Amino acid sequence: MPELERLNAGHAPAVLAFESANRAYFAASISDRGDDFFEQFADRYAESLAEQDAGVCAYYVLVAEDGSVLGRFNLYNIEARRADLGYRVAQHVAGRGVATAAVRELCRLAAAQHGLRTLRAGTSHPNVASQKVLTKNGFVPVGPAEPGGQPGTWYECDVSAT
Repeated sequence: MPELERLNAGHAPAVLAFESANRAYFAASISDRGDDFFEQFADRYAESLAEQDAGVCAYYVLVAEDGSVLGRFNLYNIEARRADLGYRVAQHVAGRGVATAAVRELCRLAAAQHGLRTLRAGTSHPNVASQKVLTKNGFVPVGPAEPGGQPGTWYECDVSAT
């Protein structure tokens, strides 16, 4: 059974493999991370861990039984009991309820472990799969967004009620 784990230094090789293997898949629906992301991965990863240690972000990975990463689930811009949510799952598990279950667990953790009350996530209009994940987890549309520079919608959820 896959497990949602707090990001740590030991996850780095599996995260890089996940991002590399799914780069084209992700770029089809969200902004590409660009070559710099991969070329400077070690430095960026260390920066992410430092942000997490500072409490401004909380990063999670969904880890399969074999140690591979199936998805990334991030809480960022943590402030005043609110945070933004971002996530991506591997192509080979997309459409199987993996994101829905992991977002549900992250909503629980956001309230229980991080003391958050409200989560917000932006999706582009064509990203119907992400919209379904959010609505299945109690998120409601609250206004226009431009995730990755594309027209979209902000969704919000009161995780203290979950």
